Amino acid sequence: MSGNLPLVFSVTSGKGGVGKTNITVNLAYCLVQMGKRVIVIDSDLGLANVDVILGLTPQKNLFHLFHEDISLREILCPTPYGFSILPASSGMAEMLSLSTGQKLELLEAVDEFDEEVDYLIVDTGAGISDNVLYFNMAVQERLIVMTTEPTSLTDAYALIKVLKMNHGVEHFCVCVNMAPDAAQAKTAFSRLYQACDHFLEGVSLDLVGVVPKDGNVRQAVVKQKPICDLNPGSPAAKGLMNLAVNVSEWQLPEMLDGNIKFFWKKLLFH
Repeated sequence: MSGNLPLVFSVTSGKGGVGKTNITVNLAYCLVQMGKRVIVIDSDLGLANVDVILGLTPQKNLFHLFHEDISLREILCPTPYGFSILPASSGMAEMLSLSTGQKLELLEAVDEFDEEVDYLIVDTGAGISDNVLYFNMAVQERLIVMTTEPTSLTDAYALIKVLKMNHGVEHFCVCVNMAPDAAQAKTAFSRLYQACDHFLEGVSLDLVGVVPKDGNVRQAVVKQKPICDLNPGSPAAKGLMNLAVNVSEWQLPEMLDGNIKFFWKKLLFH
């Protein structure tokens, strides 16, 4: 397999408000610090906020790809942190459910970046909508963000269940965010693991990150900067860097699992 293929992964969640987009932008920041080339796709197509959390105001977004015949390269928005974003639109109801043609158009368009990027991070919406499921099927790895709250655990399980039962997805990585302490994070993960083990045969989960609850995060969000840039010595930033180190050790899957993939043509011929 060619060494210049990017690893494409989603950052996703069953429940909103778990800090998923914050995890995404800080992961991108940390991977850039490791010398990696990174693009973030905001695939929360109707309620986009990657640009907001970074204090950016892109002139074009994915809406223009589908409705105004503009290329992804024209939409690509550089950030001050060394990675670029493909911003989505906000408040556009027609973007909430992509047609099959639009999904294939996006796959085709993203394909041109394959030799220019090491990681393509897809920040999905929360829940189990058609778009969320589609992007989670299109990627090679899935990072589920949850907190220690019971509702977050329940919703993470629901997302895993739908992806497993309806689409055959069996491997998931998990990050516990806003953890009061390591013990509670491990307990929450253990409960999710046990539920999957009991009810969803064949599912495997890996705990790849614990990000502690940290008041500095709120300050970074208000200042619209990644906490890993604003306060790299903070507990949350250290947890995020550890998460990024774990992500950097992921390998491209040896085999396709039958789902449509980003860069699927390139994968087939290497």
